[in-house]
Order: sequence, then C-alpha cells, then structure tokens
Amino acid sequence: MHVLILGGTTEARRLAELLRAHRAVRTTSSLAGRVAAPRLPPGEVRVGGFGGAEGLARWLREHRADAVIDATHPFADTMSSHAARAAADVHVPLLALRRPGWAPVEGDDWRPVDSLVQAADTARTLGRRVFLTTGRMGLAAFAHVTDAWFLLRSVDAPEPPYPPRMEVLLDRGPFTLDGERELLRRYGIDVLVTKDSGGAATAPKLTAAREAGVPVVVVRRPPAPAGVPVAATPEEAVAWLLRTGQAARS
Repeated sequence: MHVLILGGTTEARRLAELLRAHRAVRTTSSLAGRVAAPRLPPGEVRVGGFGGAEGLARWLREHRADAVIDATHPFADTMSSHAARAAADVHVPLLALRRPGWAPVEGDDWRPVDSLVQAADTARTLGRRVFLTTGRMGLAAFAHVTDAWFLLRSVDAPEPPYPPRMEVLLDRGPFTLDGERELLRRYGIDVLVTKDSGGAATAPKLTAAREAGVPVVVVRRPPAPAGVPVAATPEEAVAWLLRTGQAARS
C-alpha cells in the first residue's frame, strides 16, 4: 500500500514513524520546501510543490498512490483544498490529520479574529510591543503598522514586506514555559499574536501571556475541506489507513 503524506509537521513525522512498523505500507512524505533545513521523516521524501490540484492528481496516478493523508499545518488551507480536489479526481481515499486547536482557560484574555489582516488591526489597539508568532509567511498583513514594534519569532529569516519596526528571533520549538516568561519580560511584550495551530510545542507562550496579563490575538484556523474525514492524532490516522486498506482488499 503506497501512502502519500502531505506534511512537514510534527504529526506528519510521527505518522511516518508509526507506519514504518507496517511492512505492507510504503510512505512518501511531501514537504513544501519553505524551511531551509527541515526535519526529515523516515521513508521516501519529496520536496516542493505539485503544480496545483491537477499536478497532485497526476502525481497520484503516476506513483500509484492508494491513499493520501493531509498532515499539513492547520493553516495550509490552499494545499488542503488541492488535496481534496486531487483525491476526488483520482478516486483515492483522503484523510485530514489535524491536531486539536487550543482552548482558553480561566484568566486568558483572548481576542479571536478570522485573518492576519484583522490580527494586525486588533493588535495595534492593544499594545505597542507585539510578540508575533504567526511565522514569516503573511508578514505583509502587518507591514502597514508603523505605530507598534514587533518581535517576530521564526525558523527562517523573513523576506519583505514586513513591519518597519521589527526584530527577528530565529528559533524552533518546542519552547519552555520559563523561556517564554523570560522572553515576554526581556522584550516588554504587551500583546501576543498567534494562530490557533494547536499542539504542545508552542503552547507555553499562552500560559506565559496569561500569567503576565498579556492579551492574545488568536487567528482562528480554517476548517478542513467539506466531506474529508478528520483524525486528531497520528495513531488515529494509522487506524483509518489500516481500515481503508482492509476495505480495499475485501
């Protein structure tokens, strides 16, 4: 059984590791190529785009893929849409692997928004020293904000356009609670901007913000494509895949 894993996420790597124990399953992990030195999963790996939904459908046919698991970042909605169209065209089963989103707890001051543009407009009303943890993609939404200073944390250095008053902190999670507390204190952060990515690797910043009384602008995640089943963990994805394989053989 040949499975295409669309990913680059922690969940995608864990899924490839779990499937390595199943000798009847061959995996190809596809990485977008946006990170200079990605952490590679076991199994076959390809890097780069497919050329839209049509290119992905062509790849699925040419490589005789039996299933697709979309384990991309929760905000990679364009890739998820292409995967849904391609899988439907080729009649290949598709699963979306999505880590659960975060939920506020008592003491949190969250300001939910639907886009990075809204996040930029909201953040500037809440503070003047912004900890921006939405990654280096999409910084153009903040480029017009001249009355706030930004601390951007990113794996790789950003490219313009971006805010004129900005410092870049190159780092990769997981992050510790003590480290996030110190970062907020050292830079005098008074507002945090993040996407609802979920997961434990970057969650300590939310606890640190709650303790410091710092408001958090949270960009809501887009939904999975209509009609695509969703698994919350790599283990659930493996179970789905094995059921799919058994159904195909019966």
